[in-house]
Amino acid sequence: MAFKKLDFRGPSFRSVLGFTFRHWAAQPWRILAILLTILLSTLTDVLTPMYAGRLVDAVAAGAARDSAWHAALTAFWLILALGAGSTLLRQVAFRNIIVLTLKMMSQIAGRAFHRVQRFSTDWHANTFAGSTVRKITRGMWALDLLNDTLLISLFPSLIMLVGVTVVLGVSWPLMGALVGVGSVLYVAITVALSLGYVAPAARLANAWDTKLGGALADAITCNAVVKAFGAETREEERLSRIVWKWRERTRRTWRRGTLNGGIQGGMLLLMQGAIVGSALLLWAGGQAGPGDIAFAMTAFFILKGYLRDVGMNVRNLQRSVNDMEELVALERQPLGVEDAPNARILVVRQGEICFERVHFRYGTHDRPLYEDFSIRIAPGERIGLVGPSGSGKTTFIKLIQRLYDVTGGRITIDGQDISRVRQDSLRRQIAIVQQEPILFHRSLAENIAYARPGATREEIERAARLANAHDFIAALPRGYDTLVGERGVKLSGGERQRVALARAFLADAPILILDEATSSLDSESEVLIQQAMERLMEGRTTLVIAHRLSTVRALDRLLVMDRGKVVEEGSHELLIRRPNGVYRRLFERQALELTRGLFLDADARRDGEAGDWLAEPDELAQANESARLP
Repeated sequence: MAFKKLDFRGPSFRSVLGFTFRHWAAQPWRILAILLTILLSTLTDVLTPMYAGRLVDAVAAGAARDSAWHAALTAFWLILALGAGSTLLRQVAFRNIIVLTLKMMSQIAGRAFHRVQRFSTDWHANTFAGSTVRKITRGMWALDLLNDTLLISLFPSLIMLVGVTVVLGVSWPLMGALVGVGSVLYVAITVALSLGYVAPAARLANAWDTKLGGALADAITCNAVVKAFGAETREEERLSRIVWKWRERTRRTWRRGTLNGGIQGGMLLLMQGAIVGSALLLWAGGQAGPGDIAFAMTAFFILKGYLRDVGMNVRNLQRSVNDMEELVALERQPLGVEDAPNARILVVRQGEICFERVHFRYGTHDRPLYEDFSIRIAPGERIGLVGPSGSGKTTFIKLIQRLYDVTGGRITIDGQDISRVRQDSLRRQIAIVQQEPILFHRSLAENIAYARPGATREEIERAARLANAHDFIAALPRGYDTLVGERGVKLSGGERQRVALARAFLADAPILILDEATSSLDSESEVLIQQAMERLMEGRTTLVIAHRLSTVRALDRLLVMDRGKVVEEGSHELLIRRPNGVYRRLFERQALELTRGLFLDADARRDGEAGDWLAEPDELAQANESARLP
C-alpha cells in the first residue's frame, strides 16, 4: 500500500481548505461564536467524568453519612447542569452554523454561475452542461458536510483529546501518556488511510460520477435525435457502459472505506484494553479507588466516542474535499476572454466597424486564420459575408462580439477598441439573430423581452408585429404567456426565427448581425422573415452571413471570403459579372442546384406526388438569370 499525500498539505486539500477558509473570513464573528460555543460545550464533556467519579465515591461511602449524601447530590446536580449547558451551547452553535453554511452555499453557487456564464465560447463548446451542473451542486452540498466536519466534529474531538489527556495525566501520568500517545497514533493512521488509500479511489469515482451526469444530460437534451433514429436501446447500452465503470469505481471506494473503518475499530479495541488494564493495575496497587476508576473509565469511554467519530469525520472530510475539488477548479479556470482593468462602457453613435491589421488563430493551431486583416464597414452599411465553410465568416462575427480575443491588431467600433470596453456594454450594442435561434423554457413574452427586461407588454407586442410573429402568438391558447419548451422545441423553426427577430427589434441596437435566418425554412415562413429582416435592417449597420446567395442581392456590399481573406468585394450586380469570379461560381452552383430542384418537383407533380414546396417567382427568376449570365 503506497501512501502519497498523507497529510493536509496535498494540493487537493490545500486548495479546497483554502477556498473554504476564504469564505469563512467573510463571516469572522460568526466563526468565532461557533468555535467558542463548541469549545465550552466540549469542556463540559471533559468535566463530566470527574463528577461521575465523585458520585461513585459518595455512593461507596454509604447513604447513612450526611456528607456522602450531600456530595452525591452535589455531583448529581452538577452532572445535570453540565449536560444542560452542553445541550444549550450546541444549539447556539448549530443555529450559527446553519446561517454560516447557507450564506456560503448561496455565495459559492452564485459565484460559480457567474464564472460559468463568463467562460469562453470554446470552454462551453467543449464542456457538458450536465457535468457542469453536477460539479456545482455536488460541491455546494459537500461544503455543508465540510463545515459540519471541521467545526462541529473535528474541532471538539481535538479539544476532548487534549482535555482528557491533561485531566488523566495530572492524576496518573502513565494513563495520561497512554491516552495521549494512543490517540495521536489512532488519528495519524486514520488520516493516512483516508487520504492515501480511500481518497484516490473516491476522486476517480467522482470523475465517473461527473461523466455519468454529462452522459445523461447529453442523451436527454438530444432526445429528439434519439427518437428520430430509433436509438433508444443504443443510448441505453452506451449509458450502461458508463454506469458499469461508475459502479466499479464507487464499489472500490466503499470497500476501501469499510476496510478503513475496520482498522480503526481494531485500534480502539487495543486502546480500550490498555486503559482498562492500567486502571486495574492502579486499583490493585492501591493508587486508585472506585471513584477514580469510574472517573478514568468514564473519561475514556467518552473519548472513545469522539475517537470513533474521528475516523468517520476524517472520511467525511476526505469525501467532502473530493466532492468540492471540481467546484474549486472552476474558480481557478481562466475566463478566456476577460475585461481589461478599468474597462469603459462602449458608446455607439454611428456604428462604424474597423478591423485594423488583425491577426487571429484558434488555440494552439499553427496556422492563423486572419493575418494582417483590415476592413472598414461604414455606419449604416449593410454587408453580406459570403464564402465556403471554413472561410472565416462566423469567426468574423465572433471577433466583433469579442467571443474571442484577437492575437494581433485591433477591432474598433466608432473608434473605440473593443478589447478596452466592457463586454456586456459591447454586446448590448449588437443584436444578433442566429441561424438556429435558442429560446429559454419560459414564456414567449419573457423570451422576446430578454433583449430589454423592463419592456412593457405593448412594446413586446409591437416588436412581435414588426417581426411578423404577433399573429401566430395571438392564436395560441395562452398567447404571449405560452411556455416554449426547452430551447423552444414547442415552436416550429419559422416561429422560433420570428421570436428571435422580435427580440432583436426590441433590443433596438445600432449594430445588427443576421446569421442566415432563412436557410432552412419553408417558403411562407421565409417570405415573412425576409419582410421582417428588411424592416429590422433599416438605419442599422448590418452584417449578414449568407449561405443562400439570394438573400444578399439587395445588400450594399458583399465580402467574399476564403481562408480568412477577402478575395472579392462589391455589390451583387458587380460581382456576378466578374468572369471566373469566386462569387459568380458560388452563385451559378446554387442556381444550378435550384433549377434541378424545380425540375424534380415538377416531375413529382406530374406523377401526382406533389413536393412539400412550390417554386416562388423570385427563385425562378434567379435560375433564369443564372442561365443568361455572360
